[in-house]
Amino acid sequence: MSTSTPITAAGAHPGGAHPFADTPAEPPRDCPRCPRLAAFREEWRAKEPAWHNAPVPSLLPPDGPDGVRLLVVGLAPGLRGANRTGRPFTGDYAGDLLYATLTRYGFANGRFAARPDDGLALIGAAITNSVRCVPPENKPVGAEINACRPFLTETIDRLPNLRAIVTLGKIAHDSTIRTLGGRVAAHPFRHAGATDLAGLRIFSSYHCSRYNTNTGRLTTEMFEAVFAEAAAFLR
Repeated sequence: MSTSTPITAAGAHPGGAHPFADTPAEPPRDCPRCPRLAAFREEWRAKEPAWHNAPVPSLLPPDGPDGVRLLVVGLAPGLRGANRTGRPFTGDYAGDLLYATLTRYGFANGRFAARPDDGLALIGAAITNSVRCVPPENKPVGAEINACRPFLTETIDRLPNLRAIVTLGKIAHDSTIRTLGGRVAAHPFRHAGATDLAGLRIFSSYHCSRYNTNTGRLTTEMFEAVFAEAAAFLR
């Protein structure tokens, strides 16, 4: 019997129904595309029935997709983070750093309390993942990244005023470049890098994981600098 606090995705998207619900931009709750991820998802549904345990939808601002100028692309839901809560980067350390940074640079407001019903809202920004279901050990394989890419393509296509993307980590960066029809060799990942592709400016950062921050690979200052550049570009 689980003793963890039940948290559901209720309120995960401000304003009620998700604008991309029942569109090709969002996988169905029982998405079968990746057998390994589907099996892992079912395993955790049995262990923690109160958790979200499903593909995690993109988070949009209250004014919907038309208001999005910046898209943040992460790797995949964390097991006890977004997979538990149903909102990207909510419930683990990566979200603490990401949402604090978004708030500092005017891309979010409200109180972030690591719950989907905490009242936090994005401003002119959206957040998604390159892989929508939680992978074992937080490591999706190439076939899973490829299988999930159509959802990223559809998401980007539904953001008519998008001007910039921040990619978090090499997997997210490479998948975004391929989504936009670019060659990874021509647009390689590097922290604090920037490149132009398909009419968009792509900013790249190391992922804001606890591992990267604990090892010093990524500092708060390094992470904030990437979003400062994105904010300056969008002015």
